Amino acid sequence: MTHDVDHDLIEAAAHVAATRCRGDNHTMAAAARAGDGRIITAVNAYHFTGGPCAELVLLGTAAAQGVYELDTIVAVGDRDRGVVPPCGRCRQVLSDYFPGLRVIVGNGDRTRAVLITDLLPETYIWADHQP
Repeated sequence: MTHDVDHDLIEAAAHVAATRCRGDNHTMAAAARAGDGRIITAVNAYHFTGGPCAELVLLGTAAAQGVYELDTIVAVGDRDRGVVPPCGRCRQVLSDYFPGLRVIVGNGDRTRAVLITDLLPETYIWADHQP
């Protein structure tokens, strides 16, 4: 099932990617719509040990700002790479934190918003396996 695309989120992430991503350490930006309507942004922190993706940095940034409800998220690459879908690790973490989250995927005029659970079918549910 697809949902309306939040173009303001794509623009916010693209702006951060264009203005804040410099060099090899920061190459991706993410933006998310909080439950209260605010837009939260973040960039990745690349490191050879596997630093966090922009989507994961965004989760910490949102929590630091008192935001614990996210509706929609998108990641955009620097150098005008456009919308980039979340990696497998991010899909799992986003699904665990926000199972109703919408994720913007696709590119150009073919972007669409889908549920995170649609991007990770037959997923392991972390909460189901906690004592």
